[in-house]
Amino acid sequence: MTSHQSTQSMKPATAAKKLGVYLEATPAEFREGVVTRAELNALQADPPQWLRDLRRDGPHPRPVVAQKLGVSIAGLARGGATEPLTTEQIEALKQEQPEWLVKERATQAEVRKEAARVKKRNAEREAQGS
Repeated sequence: MTSHQSTQSMKPATAAKKLGVYLEATPAEFREGVVTRAELNALQADPPQWLRDLRRDGPHPRPVVAQKLGVSIAGLARGGATEPLTTEQIEALKQEQPEWLVKERATQAEVRKEAARVKKRNAEREAQGS
């Protein structure tokens, strides 16, 4: 019995998500093809110039924008930031400190604080139960 390894491939949208880039900003050959697991690993290990530029300058997808601003994706939507943003636009928002951003950052800080409290409580309960 011989075993052969099938090549795993993914849609460009999935690969872009894994790479943390906005699909519409990628080169046409990336958007129009399929990406194998080996190709994805190669892109992550040694990113070509277009990928380095996208990661540095954007436009960035919502999860990256949210992370760079320190808010949730829902917080972006509540603030009206529904389009991909460039690094320059993100930095401008950080400088301007609009009211929605200040509010969403405070909300996100509370969420993180609560998550840490629950994690600590669960660890303490687990330690008592052992």
